[in-house]
Amino acid sequence: MDNRINDIRRTIRALRVSMREAEAIMHEQINRDEDCSFVAQEVMKMRSVMSLLVKERTALGDFEPIVVSSFFIPRRRSARKLAAPAPTVESVFRPRLVAGA
Repeated sequence: MDNRINDIRRTIRALRVSMREAEAIMHEQINRDEDCSFVAQEVMKMRSVMSLLVKERTALGDFEPIVVSSFFIPRRRSARKLAAPAPTVESVFRPRLVAGA
């Protein structure tokens, strides 16, 4: 029975990390105004599997919290580019230097 509890705990730990990664990808897609329905469905599937694993773990008598050591996922820089400053009269109509003939 202890082996099954350890297997469940290991699976839950890995599933939590995968869910965080998928949620980060989903949020990036939302920020880029892209379709994130596939990733969202996968997260929902992971949550349903997680729910079943938690129920089984509880039925086996394990009530200790599961700690994930690295729960932080660094964010990538935004894909949005900063808007270029509007051209000024001086930058548009400045005198051009022409090489001597």
